[in-house]
Amino acid sequence: MLTELVPPADGCRRFEAQFRAGFADCSPSGRMRLDAIARWLQEIAYADVENAGLHFHAVWVVRRTRLSIRRFPRFAEPQVAVTFCGGLGRMWAERRTTIGRPDAAQSDVEAVSLWVHLAPGSWRPSVFSAEELAIYGDGLPQRRVTARLRHPGPQDASERGRWHFRATECDIAGHINNAVYLQVVEEELLAGPEEPGPLEVEIEYRSPAQPGEKLVLENGPRRWITGLDGDLHAAAVIFSSDSASP
Repeated sequence: MLTELVPPADGCRRFEAQFRAGFADCSPSGRMRLDAIARWLQEIAYADVENAGLHFHAVWVVRRTRLSIRRFPRFAEPQVAVTFCGGLGRMWAERRTTIGRPDAAQSDVEAVSLWVHLAPGSWRPSVFSAEELAIYGDGLPQRRVTARLRHPGPQDASERGRWHFRATECDIAGHINNAVYLQVVEEELLAGPEEPGPLEVEIEYRSPAQPGEKLVLENGPRRWITGLDGDLHAAAVIFSSDSASP
């Protein structure tokens, strides 16, 4: 079961930004890569809290992201992203984002991410302030979200290969940036058809990874990225939108 893609509630805050895929965002065919789309999600999330004047209130860390791709954005193609809150928990929140061409009848990409709310000083989960609740909770239905892990650990998995994270892929938190993990999935796409069809990808982040060699395990549509010592860094599932959900 993948994370639900809820529509925006009437009266909830929405934030919009314009994007255009550049040279470093695209595959040789000109379609945008998964890791580049994930970076857009990070950028609009920060732009939203900055615009709301809340960027010093908390540190946000992604726990899980689902990408539902009807059509991959293309090189230099104007795209409009709209983000809004899909639900709240005690110390976490769900952020929905849609990405699409300005005049298209429907979005190209639907995304939902679960973000954990951390105190800036301790980097420990913390409850929302009254100001945050007033801005993001106003207009929301009583939809509560949970931070409970949903993807299973490696089960009857075989080794698909090895992956090396680089020091240049660490972010300001001091570990491999969440978007980089999707390069592992993207590598599979690049070995297939030049233009992948509609796609569903959901990735759940476990223990932060540091640079170095990792194992990539697989079982059917599921993938796991682990350290050589077995430490689980991420669990993912990838399948065509036309196939059944695992």
